[in-house]
Amino acid sequence: MTMDPESLRERAASALLAARDRTRLLTTCVEEPDLVAQHSPLMSPLVWDLAHIGNQEEQWLLRTVGGRDALRPDIDSVYDAFEHPRAERPSLPLLPPAEAHGYVSDVRDRVLDILEHTPLRGGPLLDSGFAFGMIAQHEQQHDETMLITHQLRRGPAVLTEAEPLIAPEDDILPSEVLVPGGPFTMGSSAEPWALDNERPAHRRLVRSFLIDTTPVSNGAYQRFIEDGGYDDPRWWAADGWAYVREHGLRAPLFWRHEGSQWLRRRFGVTEAVPPDEPVLHVSWYEADAYARWAGRRLPTEAEWEKAARHDPADGRAMRYPWGDEDPTPAHANLGQRHLRPAPIGSYPDGQSPLGVRQLIGDVWEWTASDFLPYPGFVAFPYREYSEVFFGDRYKVLRGGSFAVDPVACRGTFRNWDLPVRRQIFSGFRTARDADPAAGV
Repeated sequence: MTMDPESLRERAASALLAARDRTRLLTTCVEEPDLVAQHSPLMSPLVWDLAHIGNQEEQWLLRTVGGRDALRPDIDSVYDAFEHPRAERPSLPLLPPAEAHGYVSDVRDRVLDILEHTPLRGGPLLDSGFAFGMIAQHEQQHDETMLITHQLRRGPAVLTEAEPLIAPEDDILPSEVLVPGGPFTMGSSAEPWALDNERPAHRRLVRSFLIDTTPVSNGAYQRFIEDGGYDDPRWWAADGWAYVREHGLRAPLFWRHEGSQWLRRRFGVTEAVPPDEPVLHVSWYEADAYARWAGRRLPTEAEWEKAARHDPADGRAMRYPWGDEDPTPAHANLGQRHLRPAPIGSYPDGQSPLGVRQLIGDVWEWTASDFLPYPGFVAFPYREYSEVFFGDRYKVLRGGSFAVDPVACRGTFRNWDLPVRRQIFSGFRTARDADPAAGV
């Protein structure tokens, strides 16, 4: 993906401005008490995320790339995500909302001037505008985090968006798709804004397997619940079963049973759980238990990426399931255009060559894999982005959700979280080994 300098500048500016529009929406739709409150110990106050966005932009683009004097070096420690866990951030001397808005605006004005006059070449941070793309992705990732905070927030609805596209009624899909075994290229060495954990491109070999055509639906997950799935230790990893017992889990987060139906709370609105949407707000333990109950398993990260990127016609690794072009609203449910997943089977224009749908957008998909480095991994531009999280504590999620912006979502993008996490916009699909005796 090669671009001339002016096109790169335009792309970087567009990504930065789109992120800021979203940040502004998420931090101006509520009053000051909701900005400074901690709506869950799992999350930061919204005003912390806001100023942290500006502080990271100041440190990387204003100071490091632009060589400018620091604007607010006094707040670097306050907004250091590794120095202060989320639970203690409300007690820090945070910038008040008006001052935080002014600070991020001042930083952005200076950064756009730097972007206009900086050659986008001459080192890893500058080449292809990487540093600007990194910061745009960082802001969008915090926008997703703030949207999670909005979901956890109690109170009336403040966010409204259009309904997602509806799946074609006459589109009859198979329940699963065969992905032939063999080698494929995983990761990227060419995607200009790919982050360090996506690199480098390398060859992987996977055996033939079958994967769900769509993510698991709410209706399918309800059958697991109704069959006593939360009461049967056979389906649960030992740690997961202990967590279910300790916390009394009976259903996905934000669900409640009332009368004869399941209801859910979604951004301040209580509604019936739609059976045809991908299940949302489930932990890795819940996804793994469902898969076992269904006689299946979660796909590995390598299997997921082969299903999403491999073109069996020519063996090429594509940027996205539909090819190399950037996502459009016809391809995937991304960018907070909607505040919910689309019904399963939606977005036929975004399916893979093998016919797997909704691999990008709608819900993050848990995989069976631990978060580990690829062969030849090099931390860049700092260890704390990925390297400190490698190991068996974190599970990999793939594909992005409706809350993810296209700039921070591609076929190689890797997300990770603890297997207990449910507040994130997470779902899953299942897989199974191909049966050699059946010729697959």
